[in-house]
Amino acid sequence: MFDEVIIAVGINQDKRGFFSMDDRIDIIRQTTEGLEGIRIIQYDGLTIDTCRQLGIRHIVRGVRNMLDFETERAIADANRLLAPEIETIIIPTAQEFAHISSSAVRDIIRHGGDTSLFIPKHVRLPKFP
Repeated sequence: MFDEVIIAVGINQDKRGFFSMDDRIDIIRQTTEGLEGIRIIQYDGLTIDTCRQLGIRHIVRGVRNMLDFETERAIADANRLLAPEIETIIIPTAQEFAHISSSAVRDIIRHGGDTSLFIPKHVRLPKFP
């Protein structure tokens, strides 16, 4: 679909992240290692402002279920009003991954469980007390 994909890792002031920003970027870097045309950036503020600064015309968002879809659609609608030149593409996840949620994976990590079914084997997670 695209010659380059920019994975933009945003800072959400309403959430306390489980992983530090550096850890999140490192995990994404490990997961995308060897793929051509991938760039990872960190940003703070509105996604559409970052898109405008970088000349990005499309935002790609993945959804697992209808609840995700409704949330993403509301964000896409707001973005379209604020930045009509930027289009959001919503892609449903493959069925075999639809059950995976970040909350469930964080809980497994927090309790020292086996994450091998949810996280690529080559990803080295930070150690937690």
